[in-house]
Amino acid sequence: MGSDKALLPWPPGEGPSKETFLSAAIRSLTESTDFVVVVAGANESTLAPVVYGVGASIVTNPDPAIGQFSSLQVGLHEVLNRGRDAAIITLVDRPPALSATVQLLRQAFELAPQDVWAVVPEFSGKHGHPYVAGREMIERFLREPATSNARDVEHRYQKHIQYVTVDDPAVAMNINTPEEYSALVPRST
Repeated sequence: MGSDKALLPWPPGEGPSKETFLSAAIRSLTESTDFVVVVAGANESTLAPVVYGVGASIVTNPDPAIGQFSSLQVGLHEVLNRGRDAAIITLVDRPPALSATVQLLRQAFELAPQDVWAVVPEFSGKHGHPYVAGREMIERFLREPATSNARDVEHRYQKHIQYVTVDDPAVAMNINTPEEYSALVPRST
């Protein structure tokens, strides 16, 4: 993209914006969570003003070169350190999910049978983010090597995942090019 995706203006193409992918993602999670933790790497100093500006906190992955999974583990350790048994997990290279989608996923997790360790959104047959991971899934993620892949771990425990169909295309989007970014059309909550 040529710049940090987290700091891309949101929504795109509407002139100057006070929101970024990151701040909009944090806001989409805020109504359904006690707190939001952002995992940063070498970009910690540039993300911190955005993170703190919307009331979230930040932790730094000491070795982000290991890969994305190591950042997931850093964030999950922070969630457990704060005494929580579940987390809503999302990526920064996606448009923010609608707040209503996040609330639906949380409610589905809270109402799920005990053998459901995670609730994952599905849009048009594609699974995405944010998703809710309970203590059992968090523990499985933390037991893996830092070089692992979250998708592989999830597939290994497929029988413990509940998929929830949502009417929110943002959950399945992954923005990697300037063309994909400029084609985004924001939706209201």
